[in-house]
Amino acid sequence: MKLSRIIRLVELIGLLQVGRGQNVNSLAQSCGVSRRTIFRDLDVLRAASVPVDFDAQGGRYHLRGSHLLPPTNFTPQEALSLLVLCHELGQAGGIPCQGPAAKAAIKLESNLPPRLRDYIREASQAVRIRLDASNPLANHESVYDQLLVAAAQRRQVRIEYDSLTEWSRISTRLSPYRLLFSRRSWYIVGRSSLHRGVRTFNLSRVHSLEPLDTEFNLPRGFSIERYLRNAWHLIPERGSDQRVLIRFEKLVAQNVAEVAWHKTQRLRFLSDGRLDFHVTVSGLHEISWWVLGYGDQAEVLRPKKLRDLVISRAQNLLKRYGS
Repeated sequence: MKLSRIIRLVELIGLLQVGRGQNVNSLAQSCGVSRRTIFRDLDVLRAASVPVDFDAQGGRYHLRGSHLLPPTNFTPQEALSLLVLCHELGQAGGIPCQGPAAKAAIKLESNLPPRLRDYIREASQAVRIRLDASNPLANHESVYDQLLVAAAQRRQVRIEYDSLTEWSRISTRLSPYRLLFSRRSWYIVGRSSLHRGVRTFNLSRVHSLEPLDTEFNLPRGFSIERYLRNAWHLIPERGSDQRVLIRFEKLVAQNVAEVAWHKTQRLRFLSDGRLDFHVTVSGLHEISWWVLGYGDQAEVLRPKKLRDLVISRAQNLLKRYGS
């Protein structure tokens, strides 16, 4: 079942629980679909044992009683993991636009048995998750929410965007394929009418957003992984992939080896403690900044293009400091 339909069914359950229920026309309007689709969705809910009743006199559908999530018997480890993750993701300084996660943690905690709740409160104080510095996306919560709905419902949006490529504010019709949180911020990946292709947009630079009525089809087999190819981070460059070899000095070798930086990396320690770091990437600019971050403890051995790029930027750095 498609994600968009699952989300619509959850929304439909919520509508059927409110007041005295609703007729087909109001349900179709609220969900943004046809009457025929609503009838099919109601059949799906009944087949899943959701108690949907129809009031023939009033012409309204409603749920019999309350149909919320059933109680779940969490183990202490399961409850602890969920609560810690929700608190850390949703609190200030966590992942932006995940405030509801913290509220969910509070609800979950309040419904635990007293002894388990006391244990979880004590144990959770011993765990902290420190995420990378992130873009707080202040005043962009509504942009995130609208893009999430548009992606789920496969509906286009028009955005005004402060582009760092064109160095101007652009307007484009966007088919939002996927939302992606990577390292420090949220991004939306989708087809841009202006660029006539798939592009990545940073939510913090979306100046305004207008939902549209037009639908889009997600390309068959599309995935974030296929789109990014072997990009070091977010920007796959044109052309064939590059095989990279970087040699790290003993001082940082173990530190580098302990981290899974890229899905294609291969490591080989030398007899003197240095590390040869092999990786295949779709573009060299992003990885060049990573190499420069290790200063004189890293040396690009190949390809020459990456080596020259690092040398050029190091020379510019020396000029900046007047050497």
